[in-house]
Amino acid sequence: MARRPANRFVCQSCGAVFPKWSGRCDACGAWNSIVEETVEPTATGGTNARRRAGARINLVGLAGDTPPPPRIETRISELDRVLGGGLVPASVVLVGGDPGIGKSTLLLQGACALARLGRKVMYISGEEAVDQIRLRARRLGLEAPTLELAAAINVADIAATLEAEKDLALVVIDSIQTMWMETVESAPGTVSQVRASAFELIRLAKQRGFSLILVGHVTKEGALAGPRVLEHMVDAVLYFEGDRGHQFRILRAAKNRFGATDEIGVFAMTDQGLEEVPNPSALFLAERRGHIAGSAVFAGMEGTRPVLLEVQALLSPKAGDGGARRAVVGWDTGRLNMLLAVLEARCGIKLNTMDVHLNIAGGLRVGEPAADMAVAAALVSAATGQPTSAGSVYFGEVGLSGEIRQVSQPDTRLKEAHKLGFEQAFLPRRIARGNRKPSAPDGLGIQEIGHLGDLVSLFTGAMEGADA
Repeated sequence: MARRPANRFVCQSCGAVFPKWSGRCDACGAWNSIVEETVEPTATGGTNARRRAGARINLVGLAGDTPPPPRIETRISELDRVLGGGLVPASVVLVGGDPGIGKSTLLLQGACALARLGRKVMYISGEEAVDQIRLRARRLGLEAPTLELAAAINVADIAATLEAEKDLALVVIDSIQTMWMETVESAPGTVSQVRASAFELIRLAKQRGFSLILVGHVTKEGALAGPRVLEHMVDAVLYFEGDRGHQFRILRAAKNRFGATDEIGVFAMTDQGLEEVPNPSALFLAERRGHIAGSAVFAGMEGTRPVLLEVQALLSPKAGDGGARRAVVGWDTGRLNMLLAVLEARCGIKLNTMDVHLNIAGGLRVGEPAADMAVAAALVSAATGQPTSAGSVYFGEVGLSGEIRQVSQPDTRLKEAHKLGFEQAFLPRRIARGNRKPSAPDGLGIQEIGHLGDLVSLFTGAMEGADA
């Protein structure tokens, strides 16, 4: 006896299934994300149904000669850097980002660049008509006569087209949330449709050997919308980040089976589209004003690339009887609270009655602990009113006892600082007393800091000398 279709309630944020509707998902905590979906029954054939006997799989040893995967360079060096050297045939890349951040622009530029090299590229959009894509390409000055465009959302039609094509190098699907399969009884963008559509497209990419790029929507929290299983199915997950108030856009890898996950690509949004920024440090510091209290330059690392950033701190008396405010842009609020506690407990800098505003200028978000000393220098400079030296950079991790801990790749940080004209670097003392002293370029002085109190004394000593 055939079973009737059953209904279930699925959270569109995490994919959790519930027997009835509720306003809040118990699994991920999202509100109004549970949607009713219809599940078609599958024929089981009863207890007497024949099942295919499993075949023994072949097992091999760990040792063996495996060449690195071939790469298809897009000739957009910042994109190739994040991908690990270029696109890998038969790989699947998921690109997410806020609406209007530039995902479609970047992928259209990459598709055109690859098509101009003689590769066969398809750009399939479920959100824009073909004429809209042509107008955008004309506005950006892109030319690629061999690039093939289509506006479609039916996965069955797309699959039939891809199976009939030969020598495909790249297929862009913009976006996966707009794809639709007739065999799934739910609306486009639901968990069932996204999972089924992505599985079919990924199967084709693996079978036919072309690279596949899927554009994904993000939630208001910035995470990729839809089930997390989608991120597990693909080979790489890239996030396109940036503040619309800044011209810079950051392409960051959250997952990459063929490369590192700590690389970033830096772009600048212009009227001609996205332009590569080969030296982001110079642009991040272009509008910096020296001899300003509350400013310090951090020598950071993003993957293999050194990046110099300006850390800005502003202190003001707290308003009202409530607690002091901690406003942070581009850094971790919890780490700022920890650093403020260390400054008060270990160095005697009382900031509990002050509102603290911290900003990483340029729109880049910093995650490495090496920024602790630069943030501390900016805070102490703002508290004492003594500007930091315009020619100094800072890097080092701060421990709870106030000690300055060593960080990775000091030589690369110092070389970048020297290249941009800085004259002095403040770094952890434990690095210089380790097995190998960092090699500072000629003309760049090194100031070793062993404890956060030593850094504070540089500002308080200068303040006392000015009073005298």
